Amino acid sequence: MISEILAKEIVSLLESKKAEDIVLIDVRKKVDYADFFIICSAHSTKHTQGLCEFISLELEKLEIKPIGIEGLELGQWIVMDYETVIVHIFYEPVRKVYVLEELWEDFPPVRRQKNSQNSVSQE
Repeated sequence: MISEILAKEIVSLLESKKAEDIVLIDVRKKVDYADFFIICSAHSTKHTQGLCEFISLELEKLEIKPIGIEGLELGQWIVMDYETVIVHIFYEPVRKVYVLEELWEDFPPVRRQKNSQNSVSQE
């Protein structure tokens, strides 16, 4: 599956399960190990774990499996590696500590969604 289509599918799955503050960042011009980063928040560690498991199950139906998943057991910060798309699912207080998207602030997000609002920014 093309990385941009995969990234948009993952964002759609996250939205359907009420992930918050979803950011999709195109890093193709910055790094060679991924095309997109997706960063989102959840209101509890159970929610982060549920989001991860839902994405895994839905993408497995399309025969897409992650290379690896880290952090699922604790649910504070879960990283899902789909080779060209890296998904970061944070428990909200932990995301505020790491502010991962600031590392990529020179690359405007392709899409940003905060809570239920549909504020979207395009390059």
